[in-house]
Amino acid sequence: MDGETASEGSDGFDWESEDERESNLPFSSCLPPTVAGQEEFAALGKASSSAGPPESSLFQHFVRMGFSEKLVGKALEENGEGNAEAILELLLTFSVLENSPRESEHVHSNPSSENEGDLIDELSDVDDDLQNEESMDPLSDKEKKLLLLVDMGYPIDVASTAIDRCGPGSSIMELTDFITAAEMAKAVDDAYVDEVQSEDLFRVSSFKFSQVGPSHFHKSPKGKRREYFEDERWERKRHKACEKKIMDEDDEDTIRLPNPMIGFGVPGEPLAMSHRTLPEAAIGPPYFYYENVALAPKGVWQTISRFLYDIEPEFVDSKHFCAAARKRGYVHNLPIHNRYPLLPIPPLTIHEALPLTKKWWPSWDWRTKLNCLQTVTASARLTERIRKALDGWDGEPPLKVQKYVLDECRRWNLVWVGRNKVAPLEPDEMEMLLGFPKNHTRGGGISRTERIKALGNSFQVDTVAYHLSVLKNMFPNGISVLSLFSGIGGAEVALHRLGVHLKNVVSVEISETNRNIFRSWWEQTNQTGNLIDIADVQQLNGDRLEKLISSFGGFDLIVGGSPCNNLAGGNRVSRDGLEGKHSALFYDYFRILDLVKCIMGRD
Repeated sequence: MDGETASEGSDGFDWESEDERESNLPFSSCLPPTVAGQEEFAALGKASSSAGPPESSLFQHFVRMGFSEKLVGKALEENGEGNAEAILELLLTFSVLENSPRESEHVHSNPSSENEGDLIDELSDVDDDLQNEESMDPLSDKEKKLLLLVDMGYPIDVASTAIDRCGPGSSIMELTDFITAAEMAKAVDDAYVDEVQSEDLFRVSSFKFSQVGPSHFHKSPKGKRREYFEDERWERKRHKACEKKIMDEDDEDTIRLPNPMIGFGVPGEPLAMSHRTLPEAAIGPPYFYYENVALAPKGVWQTISRFLYDIEPEFVDSKHFCAAARKRGYVHNLPIHNRYPLLPIPPLTIHEALPLTKKWWPSWDWRTKLNCLQTVTASARLTERIRKALDGWDGEPPLKVQKYVLDECRRWNLVWVGRNKVAPLEPDEMEMLLGFPKNHTRGGGISRTERIKALGNSFQVDTVAYHLSVLKNMFPNGISVLSLFSGIGGAEVALHRLGVHLKNVVSVEISETNRNIFRSWWEQTNQTGNLIDIADVQQLNGDRLEKLISSFGGFDLIVGGSPCNNLAGGNRVSRDGLEGKHSALFYDYFRILDLVKCIMGRD
């Protein structure tokens, strides 16, 4: 796969990737606080109540936001100046209906533009690979529904989100049902809804709507009434959602992801768990440490926990250790007290990690952390498209352009490298963010694409080192490690940086590229222990383990993370859980761990 072009489509994703994109915020969350804050709009409305357009401060405010004077004047004429939020909503609606003069002027004046139509046409002119959902031609089916929902009184961002979630073929009845159910669910228990994965939102919203009942519903903001219990389809959906929710509540073994995701504690935060009791069968030695993506399909972590001696997973987001998010679950039998972080503490924000980007960072991009680092990167075509979208604006671009750019920046971890110029992370920047030494993946004929793929599948070293730090005092003379699915050696790098001597390491890794990277690091750091390479975990049977254990006197630590190909949310093709072709290798991790424990226990 060519990493330069893979980003142009979902089929370009390498399902070796460890995680899905970590953030997918609705439109309203993409507005900077100075635009989305109700207090500012209220203040603007109050300050300008005595002045008429075009001289009023409210008029000038919306013009500076990128709306044309003609549209702003029309919106003020229809609504007055008492409600700035309503004016903004109307301006956004007008922007869907027609091209503003200012937008047309800038798009047509740009000779390098790929399209001479509306700016949003250009922004939406993405390859099919990027899965752009709707054509932005005037009065498309989506826009007709959007306009009708806005006319019914729903905010434009809420209406747009409903269409995206329910699909472009949904009826107006289904869309209004979705919006109302989601709003009531949020009102009843907002915190609970935040924890639910997006595919379950409608189910939970419907259930909570049934808890509140129809008596709480009156009229939409413009007085158009909807009777929600007249439609038998809604009734059937409601009852089905109730039954499913009750079944879920009866499942006492359901493992829920914590918020915040700090596991049993992270540096700078109070200990989340002061004590835990391990099942007798899980008590080490040997110690073991297993890792995989936190956002796995339902039931996966229950299964993992059940096989790994019913140990409770520790869910941690690496954003507490570095400037990039990486939500992972860890099952281990290590002590949870007396941990300590690697020093020096790595940069915790984008600007600390990549200081040269600060000069070009626009005020409306308020990111301080990067998303999960992937095995693929954005294409040059995408970054050029973003540059063209921004070049036509002297000040801040309109909100819809900001939204487009921020969505792509979050999706591909793009950073600002010049005026209106974004770029993907380089491999050496990814190495730094993930805690590896500089040039860890460089050399030996390894391409840039291979480096990015290897790093995207790796541990975050600082996070893993924090958990493994308890081993230093336990093994002052060194440690023997069985490293399954060892990748580019994230666990070994963590132990080395902690000052733990690696006496013996049996590394099991199927990728020749990764084995070469790991062996190169082993030689460059002058390791004095023994390193044994094995290509496939399925080759590691009882006889071979007995010989290794006899040779080394046993293993002190068994560490690894089986492939997440069929677990990651980015995989829309074969997200089959632990029964998938690749992720089923988890059972080999358990098989080998159990064999080692049996052999060592017998000896």
